[in-house]
Amino acid sequence: MIVPSAYYRPLALGAPAPFREPPVRVERMIHFVPPHVEKIRARAGDLARQVDVVLGNLEDAVPADAKEAARSGFIEMAKATDFGAAGLWIRMNALDSPWALDDVIEIVGAVGSKLDVIMLPKVEGSWDIHYLDRLLAQLEARHNIERPIMIHAILETAQGVMNVEEIAAASPRMHGMSLGPADLAASRRMKTTRVGGGHPGYGVLTDKGEDGAARPFYQQDLWHYTIAKMVDACAANNIKPFYGPFGDFSDGDACESQFRNAFLMGCVGAWTLHPSQVEIAKRVFSPDVEEVKFAKRIVDAMPDGTGAVMLDGKMQDDATWKQAKVIVDLARQIADREPELAERYGL
Repeated sequence: MIVPSAYYRPLALGAPAPFREPPVRVERMIHFVPPHVEKIRARAGDLARQVDVVLGNLEDAVPADAKEAARSGFIEMAKATDFGAAGLWIRMNALDSPWALDDVIEIVGAVGSKLDVIMLPKVEGSWDIHYLDRLLAQLEARHNIERPIMIHAILETAQGVMNVEEIAAASPRMHGMSLGPADLAASRRMKTTRVGGGHPGYGVLTDKGEDGAARPFYQQDLWHYTIAKMVDACAANNIKPFYGPFGDFSDGDACESQFRNAFLMGCVGAWTLHPSQVEIAKRVFSPDVEEVKFAKRIVDAMPDGTGAVMLDGKMQDDATWKQAKVIVDLARQIADREPELAERYGL
């Protein structure tokens, strides 16, 4: 455990001070890109205008003999592309892999000033975060990086779920967490090969009827418990929870249902692995129009965020002003990029 007096102290001489408050950024979708594929790298600039986060994937789905090509391809893409308002992330290889150390050292050294977040797979406990935290501080100091690179943990092992509260509180560098259902299913010995979503065998029967009629069966969500536990840990530590991948690209309705369930439980975004999922994530995770309009009324009524006002018979004070300000700031970021939503938001 890091004692409170040292929590916000840089972990290397010359490293930037950690954020006291995480930056307010719209991150409805984390869009995965295979950087070892040249034709996809070449479209990174266009992609950055369509999504909130461009993530170079170095881990799963990249063959072992393409790992170094993915790393060098990401560096090339990062140097050559103006990402504008989009965030730039990587998913590095797991800490127990032979590629992890070079992933961090080479990428931070080459493009650390452009990199917003490192997604760390298979996080088991706070010790994994502490290791990467210190390493990043040393590299930031060496390369004169002025803004701290944040860490996003993937929750995809049984031990990680057990330690989720400690992981969320491990460092001020923590950005958030994502559910990793495929590896988590394997870690738990779950009887499913699906990547996210429900399962036709997991559900409940209605009670028996007196007439002996067939009893309806209702499919349930395998991931409800884990998402709820992750959301609680993130909310308690003021970091962001995300739904992870939905693997069936052919079933947009099921993808939207899963994303919406996660949104209603408190997630702020999801992974998009296919272009068809980008619009689904925008639809699900964009702030509600009426919510934005009401939040703007609160901000307009309390310009400096102090005092209290009555709106529609309800008292608004500095606490609700802070909530409203986050919503309005997110909506403005979206409005700057999407004219249709800008008009609907009245911004």
